[in-house]
Amino acid sequence: MSSEKLLERARRVLRLKHYAYRTEQRYLAWIRRFIHFHSKRHPIHMGQAEIEAFLTHLAVKEKVAASTQNQALNALLFLYRQVLNLPVDFPLSSVRARRPKRVPSVLSKEEVLLLLPCVEGTYNIMAKLLYGSGLRVSECVRLRVKDVDFDQRHLAVRDGKGAKDRITLLPEAVIPVIKDHLQRTRLIHQRDLRQGYGSVHLPYALARKYPDAPRQWIWQFLFPSPLLSTDPRSGLTQRHHISTSALQKAVHRAAKLARIEKRVTCHTLRHSFATHLLENGQDIRTVQDLLGHKDVKTTMIYTHVLKRDPFAVRSPLDYPLKTTPSSPSSDH
Repeated sequence: MSSEKLLERARRVLRLKHYAYRTEQRYLAWIRRFIHFHSKRHPIHMGQAEIEAFLTHLAVKEKVAASTQNQALNALLFLYRQVLNLPVDFPLSSVRARRPKRVPSVLSKEEVLLLLPCVEGTYNIMAKLLYGSGLRVSECVRLRVKDVDFDQRHLAVRDGKGAKDRITLLPEAVIPVIKDHLQRTRLIHQRDLRQGYGSVHLPYALARKYPDAPRQWIWQFLFPSPLLSTDPRSGLTQRHHISTSALQKAVHRAAKLARIEKRVTCHTLRHSFATHLLENGQDIRTVQDLLGHKDVKTTMIYTHVLKRDPFAVRSPLDYPLKTTPSSPSSDH
């Protein structure tokens, strides 16, 4: 089997197992790099030693981040276990990239109030949900009309990280603007239907199970792209959601306009959501559920941010200095 046929086989398995399209692209890229690193040898003739050599090269020569090296490892494990049906024994003895222990960057409430008005257009609503609902950027762009419950004041996050669903908050302050946004978005959908389009990508086999669903209003993305595009898997011309990179750039521009001298990303707003809830006295288990963390230890990182609160611990330089009177000198 040639390398190209192998990659095509890997692509079929990825789609059969319903991996995300971005994951598919990244896994195939890592498999291709692995093959080229070993002078285009076929993976069936390689094994644990070659995997270790490749991962060590990434850590030592290319100095990649630990998360990048882990992604490469997961791609290769998928190749051997799911595509080639070959075992890979643990533990791997490759040099592992160090995972730094970082405290998340968090905005103060005042900085959030400065930032949000600087986010333009539809991105303003999305930024408010990142902060007000604690969404990941990918979860925000993938919201559909049916995921918004105005009566219950909540958002349904479908197929989040770890393929888990969860319910999170829908801020009351953003409800009127979302309703206005939906009215405009519905007009775009109706126009697409008149022009012979109006379908949307559905996950898994839902489009086959419910043939009319891709054109129904409730299944449309809450934040649709301004342009129609061709789905790389189905070949259909559809209206996808706004890209994650577009939202990230909008938040980055807003931070510059607001003159916030911190590194501000979409995830910074999610960090701020969690930290501010804890500051307001919310219990950590509730915050864990709202964020969709599997382990409370992940949520505990925000308690380290709270410990940095300048009102919790005072610098010794800020304590009033008590001067002791000098003892009178005695004449001898």
